[in-house]
Amino acid sequence: MMFVDTAKIRIKAGDGGNGAVSFHREKYVAAGGPDGGDGGKGGNVVFVSDTNVSTLVDFRYRKRYFAPNGQPGSSKRCSGKSGEDLVIRVPKGTLIRDAQTNRILADISTDEPVVVARGGRGGWGNVHFATPTRQIPRFAKPGMPGEEFEVVLELKLLADVGLVGFPNVGKSTLISMCSAAKPVIANYHFTTLTPVLGVVKVDEGQSFVMADIPGLIEGASEGVGLGHEFLRHVERCRLTVHVVDVSGSEGRDPKEDYRIINRELERFNPEIASRPQLVVANKCDLASSEQIEEFRQFVQEQGRSFFAISAATSQGIRELVYAVWQELEKLPPVKIYEAEPAPLYEVHEEDRTNFQIKVEDGIYIVEAPWLAQVLGSVNMDDYESLQYFQRVLRSSGIIDKLLEMGIQEGDTVSIFNFQFDYIN
Repeated sequence: MMFVDTAKIRIKAGDGGNGAVSFHREKYVAAGGPDGGDGGKGGNVVFVSDTNVSTLVDFRYRKRYFAPNGQPGSSKRCSGKSGEDLVIRVPKGTLIRDAQTNRILADISTDEPVVVARGGRGGWGNVHFATPTRQIPRFAKPGMPGEEFEVVLELKLLADVGLVGFPNVGKSTLISMCSAAKPVIANYHFTTLTPVLGVVKVDEGQSFVMADIPGLIEGASEGVGLGHEFLRHVERCRLTVHVVDVSGSEGRDPKEDYRIINRELERFNPEIASRPQLVVANKCDLASSEQIEEFRQFVQEQGRSFFAISAATSQGIRELVYAVWQELEKLPPVKIYEAEPAPLYEVHEEDRTNFQIKVEDGIYIVEAPWLAQVLGSVNMDDYESLQYFQRVLRSSGIIDKLLEMGIQEGDTVSIFNFQFDYIN
């Protein structure tokens, strides 16, 4: 299967169903009154990790994912059916960003499903609008629109340890010798064309995940070779294991190899370069003792831990595995990215006139299309969020207009079916 680790798709949650305008009509029942039910809620767009999915290739062929709308309300106070949630399965470790703002919407790195786009609320039926002075309300409320985003999916592998180094230095051989992973191994460059994950068992109940990242070369951080495609998969790794061909079997200098790879990591993401790194001198069976000792001194001068191994003959691998485990024990867990809150809506000049307020049966009904976006971002159970909502109403001139119309403390204000008591 083709390995794809980025994709762009459009997702849309379902719209809420419209409220119904209906009146109870039954033989021998006088003045039955309004009985229009509420619309159903729109379906959410939910992302969930799936261990059976290892690539984002499916999203290259299907670009639009829309959740069902809520059904409209009906007579006899029957609410419309809510739209079912649309569940999208992605590989564990998939990061979801808003394509327009680059804001992180979710990190699908646990088994918990994550709602990325919320369905719209259903509109109220006319049963809600009956009052002693308005006994035949001939109107209902439309449903609220569901959230819609164009999102970028980016797979960042969930691995504790990332193997980095030039092509053909023996990374694939190393991961195959210390885990059950079976990468392609051959004596030519770029045999590994996709990242390979392997679980390395240390002792009973002790293991860690190692990732073989396809070979980097000079300029990888700028898109040369395969590096720019796969450097992102090192970003979560708690520890990097830098594999170097100490024998110089391809005519390269091990010291220069070390400098080039670390320079590429630094250019791509300085945070990666600053993380703990173990340096592994591979192909010791082909190197002289002088070559190994000279490189050991160089690495230790850089302040790094040095390990001499021969992946092909298993020499030194067990000692390396235990050293990696001991280092991981000191480090924090694999990085999980926090979802970033939506930017607060800023009131524009045109918003100050783009609203209407009418009074019906003592309720002040505020109508403003732009307020739908504000309401969608407000958590009514959070004090700070409510304070923000109040600031928007004040800065837009809505509060001033309500006062001008004679609103009193305790009067009811309604905005898109959300009702609250006015407090000065």
